[in-house]
Amino acid sequence: MVQLSTSVYLLGGLLGLFLLSPVLMAPTPASMCTPLRTLNNSLGHRRRYMKHNFPINYTIRVHHKEIFKLSDVNRMRLQLKGLDELVLQRLWFQINQGVLKKIIRVMPERHPSRPYTTELERRFRDAEGVFVQSHPAEVFQQELPETIQDTWDHLTEEPDRVPESSWRFASPNSLLDNFCRTMHCLFSECFASTEAPRDYCSVSHWMKGR
Repeated sequence: MVQLSTSVYLLGGLLGLFLLSPVLMAPTPASMCTPLRTLNNSLGHRRRYMKHNFPINYTIRVHHKEIFKLSDVNRMRLQLKGLDELVLQRLWFQINQGVLKKIIRVMPERHPSRPYTTELERRFRDAEGVFVQSHPAEVFQQELPETIQDTWDHLTEEPDRVPESSWRFASPNSLLDNFCRTMHCLFSECFASTEAPRDYCSVSHWMKGR
């Protein structure tokens, strides 16, 4: 009788792990797509608000880790074999949270692009909220790979403790270009085309039509 009970519990535990695994491994939950597409619609107007409403060659100061490009995503995937896509998605949210705050911070209250940017940040936070709710809490408690943790620590460091050599200057438009392109790369399931497959992580894809 004891052996039977033990077997039942063991079978139940294995079944639980089997059911949980797809949740942990799923790159992008379906619930994420609606807020990300809404965010993408707003990003479609970024050139007007982030370029035309700023002086020529205008730049803001950001941490060099916040200049997060497709090349950074691809490099991390190559360097860290078997890297869970969820880790990169978490990093994407952390980086662009800081980027949006820095862009808003430099705008006077009556700047013509401020309403657009604050709305963009609101939609970003909505997407982040769905992202957190779409995964078990333990996923966000897992230890990050050393390289990712190092980047995370730099991003959360107090600004007055960041060495001068770690700061860079970038235009608001280029920062939102990176924001948009890496979003398509890391959440590609939400932007899949019914036509020929598109490699959103390829720089050449974004160069087409220029």
